Amino acid sequence: MDKVTIYTDGACRGNPGPGGWGALLLYGDHRRTLKGAEAETTNNRMELSAVIYALEALKRACDIDLYTDSKYVMDGLTKWMESWKQRGWKTANRKPVKNQDLWQRLDAATQRHQIRWHWVRGHSGNAGNEEVDTLANLAIDELHRSSRR
Repeated sequence: MDKVTIYTDGACRGNPGPGGWGALLLYGDHRRTLKGAEAETTNNRMELSAVIYALEALKRACDIDLYTDSKYVMDGLTKWMESWKQRGWKTANRKPVKNQDLWQRLDAATQRHQIRWHWVRGHSGNAGNEEVDTLANLAIDELHRSSRR
């Protein structure tokens, strides 16, 4: 199984507001960056999107070390998701899970991989995290420029 390292981040200017996501995939000597943006979204949706697009970009099952500064994404997948699914995508308070569409897509994207989750403090000098933060913000800037044309 191929060993891949992934860094992901999401950003939002206003919450909700314009948002972007970035991902860095490292495999041996290869590196690939991905980014995207939405005009009206939330930070949590962008954090989820970064992980989804990174995992969906992989063509085969991989052994992954995934680094994120989002406890929301990491805890959602490692602590909360099984209970949400057992309750029909409801929280412990019987409220619908926010961002259910993305959680379900992420759940599907994780199935074929072995993933070790790593939380990193954002904006603390971790090179991979800083790069994906820059990508996420660049995606917002590009969206902003294209919408003014």
